[in-house]
Amino acid sequence: MKRYGMVIGLRADKVDEYERLHAAVWPDVLQRITACNIRNYSIYLRQLEDGRHYLFSYFEYIGTDFAADMAAMAADPTTQRWWALCKPCQQPLTDRAPEEWWVGMTEVFHLD
Repeated sequence: MKRYGMVIGLRADKVDEYERLHAAVWPDVLQRITACNIRNYSIYLRQLEDGRHYLFSYFEYIGTDFAADMAAMAADPTTQRWWALCKPCQQPLTDRAPEEWWVGMTEVFHLD
């Protein structure tokens, strides 16, 4: 199992919409996430004093081929429709790599 932490900005005018979407994630999207070997998945919201918003996601990957599982997720038509609703709410960080949407983070501490 590998733990992943990722971050992305959230547009201030889309906070309510993003929260509404995630209060009722489509069952097929949840099934796809599970089928792609992701477990213990959470997204957190943080508003800074200057009004900027950030999302932090955490999940555990239990598969053996992360790239293949993520490609399968990206190819899924239902997931594509879900992302089409969520992506306009998000504001990727300016220093992300060209292939990144959410920016990966380095784990510096963990305690079981």
